[in-house]
Amino acid sequence: MLGGALALVVASLFTGAAVYIHAAEQPARLRLNDEGLLQEWKLAYLRGYAMQAPLAVMGFVLGAWVWYRGGHLGFLVGALCMLANWPWTLLVIRPVNNQLMAIEPNAAGPVSRALIERWNALHLVRTVLGSLAVATFLIGLLAD
Repeated sequence: MLGGALALVVASLFTGAAVYIHAAEQPARLRLNDEGLLQEWKLAYLRGYAMQAPLAVMGFVLGAWVWYRGGHLGFLVGALCMLANWPWTLLVIRPVNNQLMAIEPNAAGPVSRALIERWNALHLVRTVLGSLAVATFLIGLLAD
């Protein structure tokens, strides 16, 4: 069940990155002054998007493919969790991203700091969705 193992690896990479953001990156950047905080968030956001977006798609495709080929229902559930990251990000997180990207670093202040804190709370949903995908892919692998 190579496809199932690959789905698990991809979901784990996605989730590991999301956990890192909450456990290390966000607490560290919140210690910066407002201008540094915004600058760091912008750089990290662009790199994180480039990494996590393809992982979400790959996790969905792999999980759905394994389920379609006769795999455990856990693969479909995990695939849908990975897919759910896209509408959540586009509909809920993206407006906050756009507001933050529109603020020039020299205009950073309490508003941009509050938006970054809000962004972090919204991003936690991506961590939960990734964790659910990892769990259900693992269940699917163990069941087959």
